[in-house]
Amino acid sequence: MTEPILRVTNLRATVAGQQVVEDVTFDVPATGVTAVLGRNGVGKTSTLKALLGLYARTGEVTLAGERIDRLSTDRIVRRGVGYVPEDREVFAGLTVAENLRLAERDAAPRRELVADLFPDLVKRSAQRAGTLSGGQQQMVSLARALLNDNRLLLVDEPTKGLAPKIVGEVATALAEAAATAPVLLVEQNLEVIERLATTVVVIDAGRVVHTGDAAELLDDPDRIQRLLGVHTSENAA
Repeated sequence: MTEPILRVTNLRATVAGQQVVEDVTFDVPATGVTAVLGRNGVGKTSTLKALLGLYARTGEVTLAGERIDRLSTDRIVRRGVGYVPEDREVFAGLTVAENLRLAERDAAPRRELVADLFPDLVKRSAQRAGTLSGGQQQMVSLARALLNDNRLLLVDEPTKGLAPKIVGEVATALAEAAATAPVLLVEQNLEVIERLATTVVVIDAGRVVHTGDAAELLDDPDRIQRLLGVHTSENAA
């Protein structure tokens, strides 16, 4: 079997002295999309931030067999970990082109791939990012990560607050991204999970309570309701 690209063991994290990740253990396969699911406020975003070293953490995290839990965030990123944060976090006062240029860390950034995936951003390259719609800003955030040759992409709630049509476009872009690197995706939209994910990790109260095949979980409405508090259409019927 192929070794996982990311192995997380007994990860704990604190913010301002408060425990936000209690004890998280899971693997991310070397291909495909691994979805992190859970109710609001259970530690999904905190887990991603702890993996990146944005929060103080303990435990063991390995990337392709190398310990990264003692590295600073910039060194983790230079190891090939791309990050698409929740709420996009574009530089509002800079143009689209400037936002993308700031994200380039490789000698040969993949501008052609980004242009193919996001033709609208090419047209808007001189527009200030703060004047874009929420969906367009999300495309900028994704494009920044995809400019570089990543070994792993961490993507946090990319469809949050977006119109259904834009959700579909973001999902298409994520599918393309997953063809270039494995993705660890925090997402609430189960239709997006069904379309993209092969593996799921469910977190509750800062701990992993379920891992397994995505399709198997999505085919079990009772388990979805129990783990996520979500009533699927099948369950409602």
